[in-house]
Amino acid sequence: MPDTPAIGWDTLARYRLIETLALWEGRVVAHQVGEAFGIGRQQSQKVLRQYRAVAPGNLVYDESRKGFLPTDSFAPRFIQGRVEEYLHLMGSDQAPESPFAGLSLGPATTESLPLPSRKVSPQVVREIVKAARDGQRLEVTYASFTSPGGEERIIVPHTLVLAAGRWHVRAFCEKHRNYRDFVLSRFQGVPEPCGDMLGDHGIAEDSAWRTQVEVRLIPDRRLPSEEQALIAADYGMTDGELTLACRGPLVLYALRELGINPHHVETEPRAQQIEIANRPAIVEWIGWS
Repeated sequence: MPDTPAIGWDTLARYRLIETLALWEGRVVAHQVGEAFGIGRQQSQKVLRQYRAVAPGNLVYDESRKGFLPTDSFAPRFIQGRVEEYLHLMGSDQAPESPFAGLSLGPATTESLPLPSRKVSPQVVREIVKAARDGQRLEVTYASFTSPGGEERIIVPHTLVLAAGRWHVRAFCEKHRNYRDFVLSRFQGVPEPCGDMLGDHGIAEDSAWRTQVEVRLIPDRRLPSEEQALIAADYGMTDGELTLACRGPLVLYALRELGINPHHVETEPRAQQIEIANRPAIVEWIGWS
């Protein structure tokens, strides 16, 4: 997404709505902005004028269609231009977690699949965020498969991560003397601050986290060429290949999101669809060779 000017959150939300509708529906009108944000026609028209001032050349008024249309040179400034943004918008009434939840946009033409949300304590998040900002250690009780009843740990957190459908915190673990991922829903009780970190164990020292890894994906080579071309088009591959760039510790999560098990090959290629093209180069991030 291009750099976003320093504007208020409410104005930013309105600009994002304008760009989403213009990009994916090909037309945006003042009453859509008004109904979505509960503002009058004059105020809605003012929002559109302001948007056109900060993003000149993106919209043009079409008298025959009574609305603003995206120009041939339309370039989003406030959204990424991904279809998920439009689907979140249209499904906002069904999905309270949508960034557009609460907007009144008329009948939805999409359906979202409700998935269970992992329960995360606000008190846990508050202490983790504060410790990460201040470079502090935390004494926590953490449950895992090896210690389902909970085990005392001292960690130094640095980043919250959403991956594979759940929130983690990346932190230095004093017990294991390395950086690990801790699932937020597995903290028991409220973490307690226990002073400044001992030595340098912040984000700058997490070399794995600072390592950018390229994962090259291709259609499953067992598929017929026509089906490989179909899969390549599905994923927007260039010359039959898609390159994902992510932090080293997030490689496995990225593969999991894509339905790829790096340690198991599906018997049926149509079930797997895509495969890793540069496995030897990422072995240290996926485990087994």
